[in-house]
Amino acid sequence: MRTIKFLMLMVGLAVLATTVQAFEPDPNDPDQLAAAKAIADIKAADPGIQDFFDEAAGFAVFPSVGKGGIGIGGAYGKGLVIVDDKVIGKTALTQVTVGFQLGGQVYAEFIFFKDDVALSQFQRGNYELGAQASAVAATAGASADADYDKGVAIFTITGGGLMYEDTGGGQKFVYEAVQ
Repeated sequence: MRTIKFLMLMVGLAVLATTVQAFEPDPNDPDQLAAAKAIADIKAADPGIQDFFDEAAGFAVFPSVGKGGIGIGGAYGKGLVIVDDKVIGKTALTQVTVGFQLGGQVYAEFIFFKDDVALSQFQRGNYELGAQASAVAATAGASADADYDKGVAIFTITGGGLMYEDTGGGQKFVYEAVQ
C-alpha cells in the first residue's frame, strides 16, 4: 500500500513539474523582466493562450511596441525570442505604414512559431511579415479560434493610446542569437 501511495505521489510531482515550468526572467535583466510582465498580462487577458505557449516551438515577445502616424506611420519595438523557457535571442521589430492613420499607441506583440521550420526562418534574420499577416487582439477567449498562418500566430495586447488606421504596410524583424 505504501509503495502505491509513493508511486502516485511521484507521478503527481512529475506531472506538476512539467506543467508549472515557465519562463523565469533574470531579475537583473530589465528586458527579461518586461517580457515576463507582458507574458503575465496576455495570459491574464486570455487564459486560453497558454495552449500556444505550451505547443509552440518557441515565441518572440515584444513587451512594448510604440506606434504612431499621421498619413505615414511607423512602429518599433525590441524583444526576446524564447525557446523551452530560455532566452535564445534578441530581436527588433520595425514597421512602416502608408494610408489613413492618426494617433499613437503602445502594445505588446507575441509571435508564436508552430514548429522548428518557422522558428529557424525567423532566426535567419531579416524576416518580414506582409500586410496580409493579421494579429489577434488578446481578449478573453480570442485564442480559441486563432490558428497558425504560414507557421506563425500573432497576438497583440494594447498597453495604451488611441490609433485609427486604414493602412497598408508590413513588419520587418532582425534577430541576434545570445550566448
